[in-house]
Amino acid sequence: MTKPTVLFAWRRTPPPFLIGGAEVSQQLLAEEFAASGWNVLYLGCHEPPWKAPSDLPPMKKHLVEHRIPYEETAGDLRYVSNGVHCRAVRQGRLPAALDAMLRRHAPDLLITAQEGASELVVQARRRGVKVAAWLHSVSSTSLGALHGQPHYALATSRFVASCARAQEETTVVLFYPPFTRPRPGSPATSDALLMINPVPQKGSALLHELIQQQPRQPFTLVEGWWDTSNEFAHYPNVRYVHRTYDMHTLYAQHRLLLVPSVVDDAFPRVIIEAGLHGLPAIGSHVGGIPEAIGSGGVLVPRGASAHHWGQAICGTNRAHLSQRAQRRAEALVRPCLPELAIAGVIA
Repeated sequence: MTKPTVLFAWRRTPPPFLIGGAEVSQQLLAEEFAASGWNVLYLGCHEPPWKAPSDLPPMKKHLVEHRIPYEETAGDLRYVSNGVHCRAVRQGRLPAALDAMLRRHAPDLLITAQEGASELVVQARRRGVKVAAWLHSVSSTSLGALHGQPHYALATSRFVASCARAQEETTVVLFYPPFTRPRPGSPATSDALLMINPVPQKGSALLHELIQQQPRQPFTLVEGWWDTSNEFAHYPNVRYVHRTYDMHTLYAQHRLLLVPSVVDDAFPRVIIEAGLHGLPAIGSHVGGIPEAIGSGGVLVPRGASAHHWGQAICGTNRAHLSQRAQRRAEALVRPCLPELAIAGVIA
């Protein structure tokens, strides 16, 4: 019996290279497909869609360091990661590479997202392939996939689903991101506060105020979309961690997670990942953050001052909220393919 085939295709990097929540979510789903016996293909680009230099050299270095064999010819990188057959090409080569893979493999499903996804939707539909567009956010970059009229739109939260203005032939499916249960760890002993991705959209301006307001309070900041370490280097109470694949240790070492976003985040993965470690979050009451936190943390009104945030931090009892955060998060550790089957996305 022939294995069913799913093809992930987008203009960002394929696994196991991570930038943000969208990359992590898609990697976990691809690996679940592979573990369930599917033939899993993942087409991406080693050149970022925002016109940055190619990531091909550091990608090849990472593969060597992790003993993952690869082949690379004229900027076409191929390798297998956790059962997922990955391919990274130049941005200009993506449409041709996708067309060749559609013709050769005739996938049962194509999953796409983010930059330029509407064109990939149209390209796959012309080949008669079922398409699901994964809506990771409510930005025009993410929701733009709907212009291609995918068969399904996977909304990463109820908030995202409420913002998705899909055509009649597109079925919007509520599909929370995949999560995995972390390895057991020791309870947190540090009083430090943790923030991931300290950039303006995520509330770095307020963060500067908090750091200055509480000079004896230690903060740990983790690089996300880009390196902002120079902006925080002069603070004696700040430790800056460059992009890391080992978040387990960081979640386990801190008292609270700060999520002071000023944009309508869809459903921050970091809130659930932290919750799985018993680390509660204090977050802005914007977008899908209340949906992610539930009863396992504290919400601060949109636009609240640094003083208001400081009061929330001082008044939050980690021990009281830890179990709630963990229970909320553990509800999202589940097999995801049955949800896609119930929705009709897969057979």
